[in-house]
Amino acid sequence: MDTTIGKRIAGLRKDKGLKQEDLAQMLGVSGQAVSKWENDQTCPDISLLPQLAKVLGVTVDELLSGKQEIVPAVQILPEKQRKNIKNMVLRIIVDSADGDKVRVNLPMALVQVVIDCGMEMPQISGNDALKHIDWNQIMAMISQGVVGNLVEVESSDGDIVRIFVE
Repeated sequence: MDTTIGKRIAGLRKDKGLKQEDLAQMLGVSGQAVSKWENDQTCPDISLLPQLAKVLGVTVDELLSGKQEIVPAVQILPEKQRKNIKNMVLRIIVDSADGDKVRVNLPMALVQVVIDCGMEMPQISGNDALKHIDWNQIMAMISQGVVGNLVEVESSDGDIVRIFVE
């Protein structure tokens, strides 16, 4: 059975060691408002969701649905277990502090061609959070059998970038 948003807020708040009043103060609402959310009498205003999710350390999607995004762990596969790079996918996830979400899934064969030709991928080169990624280094890691969550960065302004290969 799925839990309610109120139960998720209460659980996440307690996991962070916060009291209702602490959370209320961080969000600029009353302690009574937080109590009503947690008892499923009311829901947080939609404009508070990005800030609430950030304070609780989850995405807005996770807060609303209770489903966590699964990011594969990093592994170095032995040569016999490695897939052909043409059968792999590069996944890029960007969750901005403003609540914007970018999801890019690219076949590794395409990524390799773009890198070899010195071309740029607009989905990647146009994103500030991805400008400083050394794609040649990422490709070198993958060719050595590294798969899973290759890069995870949280910028100073709260943007979260994850790059993984499957």
